[in-house]
Amino acid sequence: MAHKSGFVSIIGKPNVGKSTLMNELLGERLSIVTHKAQTTRHRIKGILNDENSQIVFSDTPGILEPHYLLHEKMMDFVHSSIADADIVLFITDLEEAYFDETVTTVLAMVKVPVVIVLNKTDLSTTNEINKLVVGWKKAIKPYAVIPASALNKFNIDKIKETLLELLPEAPPYFDKENISDASQRFFVSEIIREKIFLYYEKEIPYCSEVVIDTFKDEKTIVKISALIFVERDSQKPILIGYKGESLKRVGTDARKDMEKFLGKKVFLELFVKVDKDWRKKESQLRHFGYHG
Repeated sequence: MAHKSGFVSIIGKPNVGKSTLMNELLGERLSIVTHKAQTTRHRIKGILNDENSQIVFSDTPGILEPHYLLHEKMMDFVHSSIADADIVLFITDLEEAYFDETVTTVLAMVKVPVVIVLNKTDLSTTNEINKLVVGWKKAIKPYAVIPASALNKFNIDKIKETLLELLPEAPPYFDKENISDASQRFFVSEIIREKIFLYYEKEIPYCSEVVIDTFKDEKTIVKISALIFVERDSQKPILIGYKGESLKRVGTDARKDMEKFLGKKVFLELFVKVDKDWRKKESQLRHFGYHG
């Protein structure tokens, strides 16, 4: 049997469950997941291997109308993912309109087959789902529309089967042992950022960025020092909390997840710094890895 390989761009608006879906497709928890919109900021590749195929998924930031430079960089990741793709996996849910302008503008760029996944169908009736399937087929004319529930693992295998139908014949692009092309430092920083999204409200998660300052992988322990940047002086004490309790909670829970991910004991130090308006600065965004 000929080997199939290809790139699948996962796109959609914020809060439609793209990251949860990719994690389920991979059987690995690569992308961080929270209840807040715009949790994903980077393009995160996840690699699904079997004997005769390799699917390289790209989880991307949610499609949005940019309001500042960070948003523009996030949309650059969406566009570059589409440009590389052999297939686009467009994730929507029961609330999304067929003709949302921000979505149709992005989909107009797509020159490869589109597979639509109607996520969160556990929250709807069969009749409502069928109407949505027909509506999306008329609006977008995709290769397929697949009702699914990432939360309940419904139709995950059906999505994989559909993608395999469309994959071109090609050798694997990455080593078959790899599950991503991103570094351990990147995933460690994402674990910390996930906790910030989970434990803080209002602007704090959106104004925070995590940079791994040191990462020392020793025989029995990994020693990590991380910097959390915020935009304003007033945000720093909120992030730290009374007597450091809030930051300690972030560090404790992040360390536990890091130990599962790295398979070793972790010593973690967190420091908070202010970098005024970093979301609007080209130089800082490039330093933080937003290269577009």
